[in-house]
Amino acid sequence: MLRTMASLAVLAAALASSCVSAETLKVAVAQRGFWNSTLVDIATKQGYFKDANLDIEVIYTQGGASTLQPLITGNVDIAMSNGILGVIAAYSKGMPVRIISPEGTGASEAFWYARSDSGIKSLKDLEGKTIAFSSPGSSTNLVLLQMLQQAKVNAKMVPTGGAPATVTQMMTKQIDAGWSVPPFVLKQRADGEVVIIARGSDVNALRQQTIRVNVANAGALQAKRDAMTRYLKALSRAIDWAYSDPHAIDNYAEIAKVPHAFAQPPRDEFFPKESMQLTDVKGLALTLKQAHEFKYTTTELTQKDVAGLFDVLLKK
Repeated sequence: MLRTMASLAVLAAALASSCVSAETLKVAVAQRGFWNSTLVDIATKQGYFKDANLDIEVIYTQGGASTLQPLITGNVDIAMSNGILGVIAAYSKGMPVRIISPEGTGASEAFWYARSDSGIKSLKDLEGKTIAFSSPGSSTNLVLLQMLQQAKVNAKMVPTGGAPATVTQMMTKQIDAGWSVPPFVLKQRADGEVVIIARGSDVNALRQQTIRVNVANAGALQAKRDAMTRYLKALSRAIDWAYSDPHAIDNYAEIAKVPHAFAQPPRDEFFPKESMQLTDVKGLALTLKQAHEFKYTTTELTQKDVAGLFDVLLKK
């Protein structure tokens, strides 16, 4: 009798647990079709969010302010892949933003290109010409500022939005050099229409610097801290799967709607796994110096000044 009652109690507990509603997180994801922006999709398809008892509602943005703004207004709980300069600027103005993990360390994925018939072969050829970045405060903004500074080139920086829109502006000669992240522009490169003139990895200082972060709304973090921790753990599982499972490239080709030949380079050539770690924000002292130098903050903030901005949820 006692054994039967114990079995019934266990069954009742299991049923009760299975009936608990999944917790909802609203997430803004920048630049659909990039290798790193597919991780939320992977975690959904592989059932990692379901395992974590989470229901994820996704909106896609063009990056920069279009990702951060809905977070600031409270329309989303988490904003993925934000340029760290823009986040520091928002925090310095009292906005309710909290960094919950790094998202991109180094800048090996970003590159700049020009039309093959333009005669532009390197940054040196852009003196007095126009060169694109996505939007103010984005990671491409930070990378381009440092690239031009390192190359000692005076070019006009132009915000052009997403990678597809930038291709159009490039090919119609509205700008002299465009920015991209694969798989965008890989076909034009293969067809000989464009040449890569610079890569983010050319900037020595960036190699050990976090340039993109995942950000939570401060109020949402306080209310949903456990859910966000589970979210990042599921995301970490997605990263492991993307770099180990033989089906990962086919899955990415399907999401990005590109041939398999253009799906392989984003992971193997442009997005090393170590750049996508979620535990350690690197190079902060340099970033704070650059935030002031590039006029994102009115004074050079110290790490103590921004201590409240960081609430990294996963540990090594």
